[in-house]
Amino acid sequence: MASNFTLYSVSVWILPLLFAITFHEAAHGFVAHRLGDNTAYELGRVSFNPLRHIDPFGTVLLPAMLLLSHSPFLFGYAKPVPVNFRNLRNPRLDMVWVALAGPATNIVLALAAALAFHALPLAPADWAPWIADNLKNALVINVVLAIFNMMPIPPLDGGRVAVGLLPRPLADPLSRLEPFGMLILIGILILLPLAGSQFGLNLDVISAIMRTLTGYVLWLILLLTGNT
Repeated sequence: MASNFTLYSVSVWILPLLFAITFHEAAHGFVAHRLGDNTAYELGRVSFNPLRHIDPFGTVLLPAMLLLSHSPFLFGYAKPVPVNFRNLRNPRLDMVWVALAGPATNIVLALAAALAFHALPLAPADWAPWIADNLKNALVINVVLAIFNMMPIPPLDGGRVAVGLLPRPLADPLSRLEPFGMLILIGILILLPLAGSQFGLNLDVISAIMRTLTGYVLWLILLLTGNT
């Protein structure tokens, strides 16, 4: 019974996560190709085939370990799509469109999942619960992925949007943070809350903001798709 439950849990979480992050990356490559950079296209990365984007650790092992360890959150990533921003026709502005393509695609996928709830009565009765859980998780995962990636910290998409839109005196220092972006995220999301807990302080501010934004976006999507 326990193994069946684990297999079921993996199937209803990993599949939506797999498609969310691979469509996210493919969208970056597609928009970059349309705007003049063929780097991803020539490497076969402008594709919605998940196999072209799977990172063995980030796409499979990490989410599986988090799920099996009953982690309170699920996280994963695909192989980043290579983009040479200097090849874009208008590098600063086009960088914004390339960056926005990933989160925008996740919002479209979330809307599609919410709309698909209306088709559940057409599904075979034996499959309906599994399909419903996949759709529910697809909705949540895509919204969380879109919001998380819009944090204004390079190399996240929101950081690149900020670098493309801010005046040079602000954009240049922000862009120089890119090599340290993941370390900054780990510090803000994990180390800072852990340090605060040692002194009885709740310093998990970013997660609280993300939960609030996620709730609002989920509510709006459910409202727009007639699921409220």
